[in-house]
Amino acid sequence: MTASGAGRAITDNRKERMEKIFITDVGEFLNGEIVSFFIVNQKEMREGTKSKYIRLRLSDRTGSLNGNIWNNATALNDAFKEGDVVKVKGIVISYKGQYQITVNNIRSASDNEYDLADFIATSSQDVGELTDRFFGFIENIEDAHIKELLNSIFGDKEFWGMFTRCPAAKSWHHNYMGGLIEHTVAVARICEFASHMYPVQTDILMAGALLHDVGKVYEYNMKTVIDFTTTGRLIGHICLGDEIICRHARQLNRFPDNTLLKLRHLILAHHGEYEKAAARLPQMLEAIVLHYADNLDAQTVGVKQLVEGALKSDSEWSEYDRLNNRYFYLG
Repeated sequence: MTASGAGRAITDNRKERMEKIFITDVGEFLNGEIVSFFIVNQKEMREGTKSKYIRLRLSDRTGSLNGNIWNNATALNDAFKEGDVVKVKGIVISYKGQYQITVNNIRSASDNEYDLADFIATSSQDVGELTDRFFGFIENIEDAHIKELLNSIFGDKEFWGMFTRCPAAKSWHHNYMGGLIEHTVAVARICEFASHMYPVQTDILMAGALLHDVGKVYEYNMKTVIDFTTTGRLIGHICLGDEIICRHARQLNRFPDNTLLKLRHLILAHHGEYEKAAARLPQMLEAIVLHYADNLDAQTVGVKQLVEGALKSDSEWSEYDRLNNRYFYLG
């Protein structure tokens, strides 16, 4: 497509499907012009030295990168919103070793212009295998009451479908379809390993691992981008998870109060610190183990995703990680 043809395509009312250029392939067009479709994950109008500009975070199922609208930012601001699939015309550049797009034109795309599968990232792990592992952990629970509670929650087919499709986070770790079950199984595996090293109540710990993020099923929705539900913003997955456990326990015959108390504490304390949105500080050995198991998997996979997203650049360092206030070495 010529430059003039690309210019016509960005505003053409005849919405023809065009070949998608993925994030992982933009390096092949370094210093050249591309026209492609991306999701706007973040959009922020900023004050520049001379005029306002728009900073974007653009993504597809292969990764994400920054984009900048330096010219006509005010005029283009109304052409799209955060969460839209957009058609972008711009120049691929390298800044501090990371690829970016200088956006010259942008607009919201129509549904018939793109394939939604190009934008929804999914777990690389087989959901069937994760399901077998998950229910294998339940099968190994010796406490009949705890096993009954877990089967009551996860045995519901509609809920299980939601659980296996749900992401584990909005942006940092496992932020893709199937991320929640992948993360949960990983935390359970770490806890299972720890149960052989420390004098924990194994059934309590393993149930806590399987249940710790169960409220995320109602915290997030996922259309083109992951976002919080209204319930998720106002209540959050920790309190939602506590409510789910209590509701199902009430429906069972004489579920032990002390067992329920322990499980609730593991859910309410698994973030470890009040500053990290924990409802309580960990006050049981099992709660300590669960907190660190959860954080180990979340932080490790978060950094892994950041590093993998930067490996096709020519930089020795990742983009700056604002969550952890540091760069990560790629060498």
